[in-house]
Amino acid sequence: MSGRIGRILLRAVVTLLMVMSLNFVLFRIIPGDPAQLLLSGARGSVTEEQIEGLQQRWGLDRPLFPDQVAAYIAATLRGDLGYSFKYRGEPVVDLLLERLPGTIALVGLAQLVAIVCGVLLGIYAGWRRGGAIDNIATGLSLALYSTPSFWLGMLLVVIFSTGLGWLPGYGAYSPGAADLDLEDWLTDRVRHFLLPASTLALGLIGQYVVVARAAMSDVVTEDYMITARAKGLTSGQMLMRHAFRNAMLPVATLVTLNLGYVVAGAITVESVFSWPGIGSLTVEALNARDYPTLQGIFLLLGISIILANLVADLSYGLLDPRVRQ
Repeated sequence: MSGRIGRILLRAVVTLLMVMSLNFVLFRIIPGDPAQLLLSGARGSVTEEQIEGLQQRWGLDRPLFPDQVAAYIAATLRGDLGYSFKYRGEPVVDLLLERLPGTIALVGLAQLVAIVCGVLLGIYAGWRRGGAIDNIATGLSLALYSTPSFWLGMLLVVIFSTGLGWLPGYGAYSPGAADLDLEDWLTDRVRHFLLPASTLALGLIGQYVVVARAAMSDVVTEDYMITARAKGLTSGQMLMRHAFRNAMLPVATLVTLNLGYVVAGAITVESVFSWPGIGSLTVEALNARDYPTLQGIFLLLGISIILANLVADLSYGLLDPRVRQ
């Protein structure tokens, strides 16, 4: 058991080092110079000397290998993610901490709702294969699963914001919301929260239903289920003692991996609803070739996915005793 955990931890460390290396190279192959992009609006009054001075300040004039690589690795190991180009020297860590709560609140709650509803519905549909609920749930889930999230978000905006006028279609709060009393402030935040959270939850529910149903459909045909029925166990006993736990293995993988993506935000959904989170920050940094911010975002994403895989590998031993051997 300890040897298995050691191998899992070693694999996680090696993966993290690979992510750091790829993270550095990936954004430097993007065409465009950050200094020229940021100063493009004032090209008539900016000299080449000023552009070169900005490049020197950011260290972009130094050789990529080994100067910039060594500086990047050393700073990352110290927990220093650098300073943003676009936001005029603001620390990347501060930018991430500023946007992270909004993303975790939005994506985290949508994931929680989707996990509970999607897994339970998928398990029931797989257990009662061929029934009315199975047919309806499978059809709707496949439709939601295949629908692009940005298109679904725009559809909800057209219906509930533009058409009916029930909910706001963009932002996390209304102008002047800080001056409202607590009850009105909470109401305003919830109204802004409903459409983007519903967009994310609907797409994720379809994914969880499809996976959970497929896993349960495979389990109910196993020999041990036939033996359990022959021993006189009721349907409820068979479901809880044998079927549910075995069907949760692929579902646990999906859940943990999706939870790892919580900190990355939902780029398309946050863009559609102008939600101030990590996803919208990614788009802004990408348009400005803001290397330090992009590196910080993708390093955060890489760490979260590695931790999610680590949790998934360790949870297998709890769900399936055969994995511990």
